[in-house]
Amino acid sequence: MRTRDNNKEELVKETAIKMIVKNGMEGFSMNKLAKECGISVATLYIYYKDRDGLIISIASEGGKMFNDALIKGFDPEASFEEGLRVQWQNRYQFNKQHPHLAMFFDQLRSSSYQKEFLSGFLQEFRQLMGKFMCNIIERGEIEEMPFESYWSIAYSPLYALARFDYEGRSHSGKPFVLTEEILWETFKRVVKGLKK
Repeated sequence: MRTRDNNKEELVKETAIKMIVKNGMEGFSMNKLAKECGISVATLYIYYKDRDGLIISIASEGGKMFNDALIKGFDPEASFEEGLRVQWQNRYQFNKQHPHLAMFFDQLRSSSYQKEFLSGFLQEFRQLMGKFMCNIIERGEIEEMPFESYWSIAYSPLYALARFDYEGRSHSGKPFVLTEEILWETFKRVVKGLKK
């Protein structure tokens, strides 16, 4: 039986992520992945049972990394603005350090893997965020609202900016690079929109 090669396994995961981001889930297969990596298809099956196993494994590992990034320095007792600032900083840094993985998550969210992907991680983060939300509502810092409404206002602008940055252009087609100045100016407007 052939043994696992950690470097080859990392190459497989990184290549799979890039291929899925570029071509979507429909255009992804183990045969195409093996060819892109310059290895045999049989080698892939040393690491993964099948295509689904590979995608779920990448999602699980990436999800743990994302969870760890989100909770870094996050205090559920913080004020609304400070807690949200930490979240923006953590999410911004994660997107900068792992741009392909962040776009891979977008692919998962609109695929048949969505339910399994979302249920498999962020447990610790959800607990901390739930406590944070209760605290800021109890202190009267923001209005009570459905979490989905809060998330849409609090984070959608950040993710739109990150996507423009990843693609290197805005909706108008003009070149775009996300700077700290643009990031934190947008953050100020989000805070202003959510604060009581």
